[in-house]
Amino acid sequence: MKIAILGTRGVPNNHGGFEQFAEYLSMYLKNRGHEVYVYNSHNHPYQDKLWNGVQIIHKYDPEEKIGTIGQFVYDFNCVLDSKRRNFDAILQLGYTSSSVWGWMLPSKSVIITNMDGLEWKRSKYSKLVQKFLRYAEKLAVRTSDYFISDSVGIKSYLKEKYKIDSKYIAYGAKVFDTPDLNILESYKVKRHSYNMLIARLEPENNIEAILDGVVKHSGKTMFLVVGKHNTKFGEYLKSKFSRYKNIRFLGGIYNQTHLNNLRYYSNLYFHGHSVGGTNPSLLEAMASNALIVANKNIFNKSILEDSAFYFETVDDIKRHLDIKKDDYAKMLQKNKLKIINQFDWDIINHEYEKYLLQCLAKWL
Repeated sequence: MKIAILGTRGVPNNHGGFEQFAEYLSMYLKNRGHEVYVYNSHNHPYQDKLWNGVQIIHKYDPEEKIGTIGQFVYDFNCVLDSKRRNFDAILQLGYTSSSVWGWMLPSKSVIITNMDGLEWKRSKYSKLVQKFLRYAEKLAVRTSDYFISDSVGIKSYLKEKYKIDSKYIAYGAKVFDTPDLNILESYKVKRHSYNMLIARLEPENNIEAILDGVVKHSGKTMFLVVGKHNTKFGEYLKSKFSRYKNIRFLGGIYNQTHLNNLRYYSNLYFHGHSVGGTNPSLLEAMASNALIVANKNIFNKSILEDSAFYFETVDDIKRHLDIKKDDYAKMLQKNKLKIINQFDWDIINHEYEKYLLQCLAKWL
């Protein structure tokens, strides 16, 4: 199978969830004997044409110069290029800036789209942008042949809204079992002496509510906030909580070993995401032995079930901050077994390969 992966800034991962997924899946498919192509932004740090046997196609991406509109230009360039490549299958990861070009996708390729989360629900977007994202979602449904949902909530939504059947395949993770206490020295914290969160600093991730709970609790336990904070909302949060010495904004950390160790040795890990499907950072927290306090919603509950604590209010957060990780070994073990039996990358990649081949067989 000759397959292209569109919709990311490229591999190896230098950005986020879809890029990490593209990295894992492309290598897996290549090792299974498929001819795999991944589209990369022209300014991606990796500039070679081959990465671990995966073909890299760099296309012009002006986002750094002109902002968000540059994503549309980049996707246009990728879609246009795909028309001359004779791909058997094209896997699109997301649709927000690509579905407007869906009518241009090659008719001889089967188009499979991962429908991502409910992007139009994100509170960071204006009403006008949210309206556009609803339209983009409709276009993605109209111009794709098959669909993938990475959560049961998204699958149910697509069935109810558009009467389409999508294949549920979650995101993946690998159990982290090589902790190194020495890494904590870089962050001036000790085992189980701190709580934390890892997230994009955006309103729908409930970071402000979580930190309000930390302040209301009035304890002295260190709270680490990991995520880029050079945004308007990030700067607002830093300013609001600057006088609380136990709240530390670390910025973005992209060293996976450091992230895994921070999660592993934390007391509580807060997951405030309220929009989207199976969030990568949630699975990585489960895989890293983190005791999780999650926002109560269908997406998080479908993954964690009874293996986490949940919050809806600031008072919930305040109450949960008295929890001690050492008292909940069984909960940690249940999450570890879920990763091994349901969300291991080998399982997820195999499911993707099987579904892609099924779609191609039906198409032909």
